[in-house]
Amino acid sequence: MAAVRAPVASRLAAVSAFASLSPGSRTPSQRAALHRSAPRPGARVALVLSGCGVFDGTEIHEASAILVHLSRGGAEVQIFAPDVPQMHVIDHTKGQPSEGESRNVLTESARIARGKITDLAKLSAANHDAAIFPGGFGAAKNLSTFAVDGKDCKVNKDVERVLKEFHQAGKPIGLCCIAPVLAAKVLRGVEVTVGHEQEEGGKWPYAGTAEAIKALGAKHCVKGVAEAHVDQKNKVVTTPAFMCETALHHIHDGIGAMVRKVLELSGK
Repeated sequence: MAAVRAPVASRLAAVSAFASLSPGSRTPSQRAALHRSAPRPGARVALVLSGCGVFDGTEIHEASAILVHLSRGGAEVQIFAPDVPQMHVIDHTKGQPSEGESRNVLTESARIARGKITDLAKLSAANHDAAIFPGGFGAAKNLSTFAVDGKDCKVNKDVERVLKEFHQAGKPIGLCCIAPVLAAKVLRGVEVTVGHEQEEGGKWPYAGTAEAIKALGAKHCVKGVAEAHVDQKNKVVTTPAFMCETALHHIHDGIGAMVRKVLELSGK
């Protein structure tokens, strides 16, 4: 019997040791020890969304790519959106407005933020090291009236305030796709890119935006989709993203270049 009890006891000891590794059984200090190699929080970045969906809100792939690159860069991210109605709701299967339907920009943006989102009215540059604005038509419809009014557009008052606050504090601002028009309107003389200035057989279908940016008093700089333009003086970083018809990984690379430059300028 002693010979039988010995193996059983050793197995029970092994099971007990394995159970002690389960998360619920560890003390707080033991659990913390498992995360000792985790990177320290880096730059505190505010990500400003404009809804959910390319034609009436934030371009989801752009927002996701920004979040991935910020995560890789060790940034601490807080997501914001204005608590205002969307300009309209687009049926993305048809590319046409849905009659009689209305949505809220903050509520829709919460889909991308997985519920963790704050009203843009509460965003203060004093609490963050940088701000980033993804594109999507929401930037031109909900954060501004650029889609309707072009160079004569108005910018949402909180978007304008945030851009000016970060600029005056010398903190970097990143924008991609159509979002650079926001900086062009608010920050006089800023340098931005939305890609190329000619359509080139449909590769750059929104190339005409470059002329509107010039009309706003900003300087447009031609860049490839995988590149980012850095306005060192104003600490504004832009990249074309979906202004170009190309493979998704090229857009992802350009957004990565933009995020890296923003984090570099933040000094974190």
